[in-house]
Amino acid sequence: MSKTHSSPQSKLVYDSDRGKMCPTCRQPIAQCTCRQQQTAVKTTAVKTTAVKSDGIVRVSRQTKGRKGKGVTVITGLPLHPDGLAQLAKELKQACGSGGTVRDGTIEIQGDHRDRLVAELSRRGYTAKRAGG
Repeated sequence: MSKTHSSPQSKLVYDSDRGKMCPTCRQPIAQCTCRQQQTAVKTTAVKTTAVKSDGIVRVSRQTKGRKGKGVTVITGLPLHPDGLAQLAKELKQACGSGGTVRDGTIEIQGDHRDRLVAELSRRGYTAKRAGG
């Protein structure tokens, strides 16, 4: 049997009868209203916005924050997140490497700048190698 705390200072995160509890509204996660509202707002905001660009796709190399390991970063693509994820998948396959989509940019593991500029140009983008 579980104890139910009703005080506002309670930091109850699990109730053996009801499972995980939301720390904000103090309801079981399945019945939580505050997280469902936050999730709904986030998903609609992400799906409706595309990254604004000057029309030039920039392909650069970064090592900062990656313990010296380089990644090729592609910025300036005028695509929605779904299109960005699909393009990232195809570019990763073309390079034979891993990668991710983060904050409206595509990151491909390794230095593939020349190959990616050629591939993006072939697809109709104005691509340019940026950085050193």
